[in-house]
Amino acid sequence: MVAPLAHESTGYEVVEGEPPELLGRNLVSAGHLLASATAFFFISFVFAYFYLRSLNSAGMWKPKGVDASLAWGTVVTACWVASAGLVRLGLVDRRAERLRQWRIKGVAGLVLGVVGLVLQVVAWTQQGFGPADGGYASVYFGWTAFLFLFVLMTLFWLETTLATSLRYAGTATPGMAQPGEASGDRHRTAHDIRDPLSLVKLELISLSFYWTFLAGVAVVSWVILYLV
Repeated sequence: MVAPLAHESTGYEVVEGEPPELLGRNLVSAGHLLASATAFFFISFVFAYFYLRSLNSAGMWKPKGVDASLAWGTVVTACWVASAGLVRLGLVDRRAERLRQWRIKGVAGLVLGVVGLVLQVVAWTQQGFGPADGGYASVYFGWTAFLFLFVLMTLFWLETTLATSLRYAGTATPGMAQPGEASGDRHRTAHDIRDPLSLVKLELISLSFYWTFLAGVAVVSWVILYLV
């Protein structure tokens, strides 16, 4: 026997109208959980750095000539910190309903973040050593590569949030959006979530928190890899 909710003739009214506050709380909680998971992930690189440095087996922790460029590392980190700062300021504008200002800051933050990614790729090519040239080199390339990946995914998140905001830039009220448009299902006869466009602000809250946290991880990485 087929369950009612799985039946083709099941009316949309049984699943529509979910309060946006519920998903909003889920989004914020997800941002905090993601930050916690990210912290545990990068702690492994912190441990590897100091453990291998203390062992210095056969003097191969950091052989002569294995020095990461402080200039490149500083510029890359500065781009990501500035990007996170712009998104945070954009959140302030979004809360104040200054939608145009938030979008401008969001786009600027996205561009700065992408510039940081490009500069990181260039920085890898400018180093005079490879990942097999000692313990430090292995930690450096592994750490920066995964940080690159995390930043890339966060910028994709920012891009999708911006795209949604820009798509509905001319929508004065949530009711003007076509039923099912926000869910991507044109066959829906009503919204699956009441006031679906209100989730853009809630998603930005979660995104801003995580991007700020990840920028902090980038700063810690900069201090350990280039200054310690």
